Formats: sequence, structure tokens, C-alpha cells
Amino acid sequence: MQIILIQDVNNLGGANEVVTVKNGYARNFLIPQKMAVEASASNLKQLQERVKQQKKKEDKMLAEINKVIAALQEGSLNIGAKTGTSGKIFGSVTNVQISRAIREQRGYEIDRRRIQLLDEIKELGTYKAKVDFGNGNETEITIEVISE
Repeated sequence: MQIILIQDVNNLGGANEVVTVKNGYARNFLIPQKMAVEASASNLKQLQERVKQQKKKEDKMLAEINKVIAALQEGSLNIGAKTGTSGKIFGSVTNVQISRAIREQRGYEIDRRRIQLLDEIKELGTYKAKVDFGNGNETEITIEVISE
């Protein structure tokens, strides 16, 4: 029997997939548990429409991510830090401060967990960090640490 999976099912497939299973498994478990529906003509049309809407949503999100990546790569972010006489920072610059700098200087809200520092920032200078947006979309940003 062919069914359309509504949600991911272990060892069977992911959501919005059409799979073939035994009749009893579909009728007695998958369909009553609302994990799947029968692959009728109307349900297949609904699946195509859902997939089409999902594709549109993903394309729109990808365009927004590309716009944010372009804004982040425009130039370096300036982060002020209190320093001693030798140029060492009291403490260090964290991804929370980088997230705040992106919000203030570029106007985009980036979650601090998406920012990964490539080096520990404990002195004045120029550093690199990576911002991961998921699904292979990532960019490297330049951070310039200046004295306050």
C-alpha cells in the first residue's frame, strides 16, 4: 500500500515522502497514529501543493540569508574594549559582544550561538569569526578590536 508520510518515521522515511508499506502496518499503526495518510489522488495533489509552498518559503529565506551575508561582508565590525597600557584587553571579546555589534552596526539580529570565534580575542587587532546560518550557508566576518 502506498502512503504519504506526514512526519518522519524511523527506518521508513521523512515527512512528505511517498512510500510503500504493508497494508496492516499502514492501516493499523501509521494512519491511526496520524503519521501517514493514504496516497490517493487528492492527497497527492495536496502533497504537491505543500512541497511547492515549502520550496517558495525556502527560496525566500535563502534570499534573506544572502542579503544578511552581503551586509556582514561589507566591512569590518568595530568592537571597543577596555585595555591596559600594553594593549591587552581586560577579559576577552565574546560572541555575545560580536552579536551586539552586528545588531548595532549592521541592523541584523544574529543569535550568539551561530557565531564561532576562530581565535581567542584577548588583544587589540583584527580577527576573524564565522557565522553559520545552517544548511551550508556560512560567512566569515572581520572584527576589529579597538581601545575605548
